[in-house]
Amino acid sequence: MTALGVVFRPQLPPERLRAVARLADSTGLEELWLWEDCFREGGISTAAAALAWTERVRIGVGLLPVPLRNVAVTAMETAGLHRMFPGRATVVVGHGVQEWMGQVGARAESPVTLLREHLLALRALLRGERLTTEGRYVKLDDVALDWPPEGPVEVLAGATGPRTLRLAGEAADGTLLTASTAPDGVRAARQLIDEGRKAAGRDEPHKVVVYLLAATGADAAARLGAELAAEGVADVPDLGVAGDARVVAEAVRRIVDAGADTVVLQPTGDEPDPEGFVRFVAEEVRPLVP
Repeated sequence: MTALGVVFRPQLPPERLRAVARLADSTGLEELWLWEDCFREGGISTAAAALAWTERVRIGVGLLPVPLRNVAVTAMETAGLHRMFPGRATVVVGHGVQEWMGQVGARAESPVTLLREHLLALRALLRGERLTTEGRYVKLDDVALDWPPEGPVEVLAGATGPRTLRLAGEAADGTLLTASTAPDGVRAARQLIDEGRKAAGRDEPHKVVVYLLAATGADAAARLGAELAAEGVADVPDLGVAGDARVVAEAVRRIVDAGADTVVLQPTGDEPDPEGFVRFVAEEVRPLVP
């Protein structure tokens, strides 16, 4: 069965998260995704709170910008989530928005090199390994977690460009694609990911999670169009969806047919009823998605 989720947009104040998370949990929604978005909300702090407030819904953090984070900190926080809430957290790492990274003095000269080093070190630390490495960006001297996760942990990479998509296949356990990815883009991404997997000699499953910008209600088309225009992607065919549950479910199925394992419905930044959107996805869209 296709996994279905919803994004809690960081345009909402953090104090709104509790009600949204509890509603996602009580309505049976599989996944709720959070963003570490400069300069709105932190990913790990909000994920820990959402996990503590709920019992069963999976919480995804998509994504943690690696230029902001020492890999040992990422590993400690990720391990903590998995030990406290086994099987319920998904952590994604990625480049982050380069303009924002520049604002805080963390912009890397080679983002792909940094992400590769971070992914390899993070996955090793989460496997409980003791690591010494002297990379261009990641430097560790005899580092191991005292409290590694008790079982295998997936680490996903956020990716858009060809080099990063190949890197995700090579060095991550899954890939997160943004809401600017239409079905044809998902197919192309899958091909690039598979090229990276083949080059690295990997044959284990590789999860692909895709955000899908969605709106429902009387003004859905207008809100969707405004957000696509603001993002500069209004002319991209088959991007985003506005309509009732049937229309949204059809868009989800197109993304799944293109290669997604999980589709996360991303409301517009001006969604007037975040709780209503969660209920709409859980109670109306979910039954229509196999």
